[in-house]
Amino acid sequence: MINLTGDHNRFGFVNRSSIAFVRIDMVLNMSIRSNRKTSDSLKLTISGLLEISRKENSAFWRDIAERISVGRRRYASVDVGKIERLCSDGDTVVVAGSVLAGGYFQKKITVSALRASEAAKKKIKIGGGTFKPLEELAKENPKG
Repeated sequence: MINLTGDHNRFGFVNRSSIAFVRIDMVLNMSIRSNRKTSDSLKLTISGLLEISRKENSAFWRDIAERISVGRRRYASVDVGKIERLCSDGDTVVVAGSVLAGGYFQKKITVSALRASEAAKKKIKIGGGTFKPLEELAKENPKG
């Protein structure tokens, strides 16, 4: 990183007379930045998904890692009832966020998400489906 004296604005620029310098780490590090996350398990999940996507050249797992590396307010929250309405038996559903317990669930679907409520996990199990964490599903299906 270039450390220049001067005023930094929110884009990382330093203004000195008429020349604008850009922080070097903003230009060179255009990858997913999981270092902003405070949860160690979330950092490990993101780095694990990125590693699998690099090894297998899978754009799917990279996209999921990008989606969970954003702020928590932008995570997807999906009810099990919506999953049941939109999917058929034998499908595998990946949610880049959380699964909640709203609605009914009676299909044999494999659901994978960053997190799920205990009630949602219980409904999935009673309905004949299975819940797997994202990393576990990524290891089983590295191509996506």
